[in-house]
Amino acid sequence: ALEEAMDVIRTQILGPLKESGTLGRLYNVRLSGTADDLTETYDALKWNFLLAFTITYLLMAALFESFLYPLVIIFTVPFAAAGGFLGLSLVNSFIAYQPLDVLTMLGFVILIGVVVNNAILVVHQALNFMRGSEEADSFEGESGQGLPLREAIRESVKIRVRPIMMTTLTTLFGLFPLVVSSGAGSELYRGIGSVVLGGLLVSTVFTLIVIPALFTLVIDTQRKWAVKRKPQLAAQQPSGGSL
Repeated sequence: ALEEAMDVIRTQILGPLKESGTLGRLYNVRLSGTADDLTETYDALKWNFLLAFTITYLLMAALFESFLYPLVIIFTVPFAAAGGFLGLSLVNSFIAYQPLDVLTMLGFVILIGVVVNNAILVVHQALNFMRGSEEADSFEGESGQGLPLREAIRESVKIRVRPIMMTTLTTLFGLFPLVVSSGAGSELYRGIGSVVLGGLLVSTVFTLIVIPALFTLVIDTQRKWAVKRKPQLAAQQPSGGSL
């Protein structure tokens, strides 16, 4: 593949020449043609990753009408990226060598829009329970009354864990043949499949463990900050006495 050839050229040819001082003083080398196009594609994918990250955050901020709650949800993306690299590493170790090509990098962009869904379910359900919203799913308790923070999170995870596991498992089983198949052309999509599979698996586990704890920490901090700010705001208000 072109990516493998580029790696060989950089590590085994250009690297020793630069270390010996041959390149950089009297001579320079520029990889052009298809290699140059590949470099431009890599650079474009990096910006596309940042663009997808920003758009996803802004969409969640508009849906939740807050810039704080999407920060909790977007925290799943680093775990998904780590899971993607882990999945790619396992494929390289046990199945076949898979370079970090364009399609594999595209898998990390896809992960941004996929892994936030589970966290959205948990956070949205917890907020509905806290507000006593009619949109909240049924649970063993009185309807129309807001639940305390920790009870709301506990109930939201209990209710949402089944649909989260169902959607995650069906996606994982659908991606598994893409990763382990050895037919003609399978190497083209093995990278993107391993990245999405590993990222989704790891992010799902951390969504059910880390996101509830992080959401609790954020809400507690927000409430403490509001309590501290309340006397200051009251002191800044003008007195209502008449002249």
